[in-house]
Amino acid sequence: MSCWLLTCTHFPASMLCCTLSRMTDFSNSVSSRFIRYTSFDTMSLSEEAGTRRPTSPGQLVLLEELIHELEAMDVECELTPECVVHGILRENVQGIPAIAFMAHVDTSDAVMGNGVKADKRVYTGGDIVLKNGTVIKASENPQLARYKGSEVITSDGNTLLGVDDKAGVAEIMCALEHLASHPEIKHGPVEVFFTPDEETGHGMDSFPYDRQVSQICYTVDGGGEGEIESECFNAASVNVRLHGRAAHLGCARGKLVNAIRTACQIASSIPATESPETTDSRQGYWHVDSVRGSVTEAEMEIVIRDFDSASFLQRIKHIEDLVRIHSDLSGVRYEVETEITYRNMKEVNDRHPEALELLEEACRKTGIESVMNPVRGGTDGARMAQDADIPCINIFTGGYNFHSLEEWIAVRAMSCAVNLILALVEAAAERSLS
Repeated sequence: MSCWLLTCTHFPASMLCCTLSRMTDFSNSVSSRFIRYTSFDTMSLSEEAGTRRPTSPGQLVLLEELIHELEAMDVECELTPECVVHGILRENVQGIPAIAFMAHVDTSDAVMGNGVKADKRVYTGGDIVLKNGTVIKASENPQLARYKGSEVITSDGNTLLGVDDKAGVAEIMCALEHLASHPEIKHGPVEVFFTPDEETGHGMDSFPYDRQVSQICYTVDGGGEGEIESECFNAASVNVRLHGRAAHLGCARGKLVNAIRTACQIASSIPATESPETTDSRQGYWHVDSVRGSVTEAEMEIVIRDFDSASFLQRIKHIEDLVRIHSDLSGVRYEVETEITYRNMKEVNDRHPEALELLEEACRKTGIESVMNPVRGGTDGARMAQDADIPCINIFTGGYNFHSLEEWIAVRAMSCAVNLILALVEAAAERSLS
């Protein structure tokens, strides 16, 4: 998930725990599957985004492994030309609409994501000290308290763990395996997609919509136990190119036009009180992601995020105005290219409330106390909603501290996620057959 989730530490722990007595315990199967997937080197490479797909060869290795595993379950599947694994477990009862689940195989390159060595332990309380000395502090992870006495998984501290989103892949595969081996569970077509390069923001640039049979999809790419996200940021990237003019510094007056200075002036004019490090909840932001160049040529990338569509467009215009004003004042020639990366999936989810209604029914079936949170970021589901008008709601994986060396995941929460996927399939069948 290319995002950071809103924290929900203000909710009591009891609100976020599954009622396990109502569900099957998948702890061993899902955790062992997840740990096996973490051993694949699938860190995506941001610098290759848009030029190579997948951006790293290990992603293709894992995608091909998933094909073999799906074939062993008698799931119809293929690795599409877009490097997306597409699978369908065919219906065992006619007349039930298809339902889809999606997760991505790549991991972030924010910290080292290859060479992962996962470590499963029973959490006994207090801080968790990883094998290389990295500390997951209990004071910064209050959610740990609810898992005292049960299993959690971390890396050895030298890499991230890969919860985002190999946990989602493992949970979907575990649910499919259960359905395939229990034909007494009535279901329609169950469709799955495993995508590459989500972390680069380009995972959905090529997607096999022509093969998709479902009209409801759930991404399994969320955070802590019980968290559900049906809305996300609107996202844009503004790329600015500035062209100056060089001159001998000793006689530069009236001649030299400094592109890199103008870039710095533009960056300094963006309100520091509306940056990622100073905002939370539903506040939007601007973020200067990079400034590089020289007197003659400079480039800058500015990231824009906002939940509100009107405010989002105003932010884009504000940046474009800043570039124009500062460039005109300095004499720099400029070019601005604005790319809208994804839109808030809430608009599509609101137009198609059946996806959320089905999820609410599945939570009732399992006893999961869900908490609705917006995602301070986006998912592949946001792109599917935007591009295909298909409702996509993001459900939890059970993990925390994504994109960092302190990633961890609760095994009990992973089992809950598997049960929620199965409950969604059953709820879709019951709705159609009632």
